[in-house]
Amino acid sequence: MSIAGRPVAAHLRARVPALTGRVVARLLADLPVYAELPHEEISGDIADIVQHNLRLFADVVEHRRPATDAELDQQRDSAAQRAEEGVPLDAILTAYQVGTAMCWQETAKGALPGDLPTVLEIVERIMVLQQQLTSAVSSAYLEARQILDSQEHGGRHALMAALLTGEPLDRFTHRTGLRPAARYLTMTLALAPHPDELGQSPGPGAGVAARRKIRRVRTALDHFAGTPVLTALDASGGTVLLPAAEPPPPWRGPGGLCALVEEAARAAGVPITAAAETAEPEAVPAAVARNAEIVDLVARTGRPPGLYRLADVLLEYQLSRPSEALHGLAQLLGPLEVKPELLRTLETYLELGLDRRATAAALHIHPNTVDYRIRRIDRLTGLSPARPADLQHISAALVARRSV
Repeated sequence: MSIAGRPVAAHLRARVPALTGRVVARLLADLPVYAELPHEEISGDIADIVQHNLRLFADVVEHRRPATDAELDQQRDSAAQRAEEGVPLDAILTAYQVGTAMCWQETAKGALPGDLPTVLEIVERIMVLQQQLTSAVSSAYLEARQILDSQEHGGRHALMAALLTGEPLDRFTHRTGLRPAARYLTMTLALAPHPDELGQSPGPGAGVAARRKIRRVRTALDHFAGTPVLTALDASGGTVLLPAAEPPPPWRGPGGLCALVEEAARAAGVPITAAAETAEPEAVPAAVARNAEIVDLVARTGRPPGLYRLADVLLEYQLSRPSEALHGLAQLLGPLEVKPELLRTLETYLELGLDRRATAAALHIHPNTVDYRIRRIDRLTGLSPARPADLQHISAALVARRSV
């Protein structure tokens, strides 16, 4: 089919990149909810679905047929994602109408009187496609909302609450008919803010960015478990409970828990610090509390993001317990409080394995300056990292300082 002497489908395909930019700009101008979406999402998911729709329109016109069910899968997936982000359905349907109208304007540009039969046929094709899009998008959106609502208010929500509060399991099973798993992998996650959360003023835009981050983390967890997992997450993190598999997944390596946290961080686009422990249902509250302490210790001791277990922070965990010795340990380095450059040098020197050259490079000083500062630390505190017996006290004192 041709209009104004040009093949409609070929012309439209050639105009897809430019027309996509115009459609996206129109959506941002006319629909406030789209203007509040993160820039990453506008230039990624939204632009991709606009391009997909334009190319689908070209295929429908070229082959003179309705869209196939498979060709509407991407629109269904996009609608489900918007539902999870809280974008209203009427805004989504309006966006499709705007895109279709602009596509038609581009197609009919320069139409001549003799093109009337072709114009009428294309209008019919557009109406059929618009009907298919409305049906596919609406059903996928409503299905996603129904699932989200049932998870929030249904049995899974009740099970999560019962496990976290330590409700007697026999009472819970009798009340709901649901039976907990024999063991759970408990995880506490700390999610860093996404740049889109920090770059926007408080409001719906930042909220959409936060919901999108949470959705991506949940998707990674569900994919790993092979089933929807129990989660209580907000923008800063929260708790995850996965039924423990037999045999349990490895800690490191392919398919391991560390790789899971790394994948969730990549998907969400933010660093994630996590702690994990396997526990029977009755022990879930204690395990969750311990995980939270570990995540807090990791943050306070300046460790990098990633997955940790109690064995990784045994010294810090033990020294963080309230005791009379804790304050005394911290005071071992008291003379350095007024010499922050010495304290920073000591911390860096230990972090880098007592490597004076690496320490000098990290602090942008000469290696001889490192040696001089270490001698000053010895004179002020009586402790030197060069003496193995002192090294243990220094390490413990640094941990104690962060805990008091």
